[in-house]
Amino acid sequence: MAEFLLERFLPYQLAVLAARVSREFSSVYAERFGLGIAEWRVLAHLHDAGPVSVREIHRRVDMDKSKVSRAASRLETAGLISKEPNAEDRRLLRLALTGKGQAVMAELAPLALDFEARLLSRLGADAPAFRALLERLLAGTP
Repeated sequence: MAEFLLERFLPYQLAVLAARVSREFSSVYAERFGLGIAEWRVLAHLHDAGPVSVREIHRRVDMDKSKVSRAASRLETAGLISKEPNAEDRRLLRLALTGKGQAVMAELAPLALDFEARLLSRLGADAPAFRALLERLLAGTP
């Protein structure tokens, strides 16, 4: 049996890599828009999915509900999202981008794509294979 070394353990490496990449990208939107990582994830999800509940964001972005709720409150205070009772279940809040939130995402999305392109360029010719393997791991299929 191989010796266990945390720094060589794939789940640990993925977690460390994700945190590093997230922090690196956060420097782009934190300085320019005053957003934290949680706020960025909520905005990006609402940009992709449209109006949804905190529960939906929690499931999709893999963040604690309390973290999503706090981020949503900060975004609402900043005028970037609105909160309304859900028509089907009044106990749930429906979050949606405001016009100001849409404008921020219109400016931020190209920056995100540029960051992603620069990140993938570090992998050179291996980038497509890396993306394919990452998609396979995320899908949970062999």
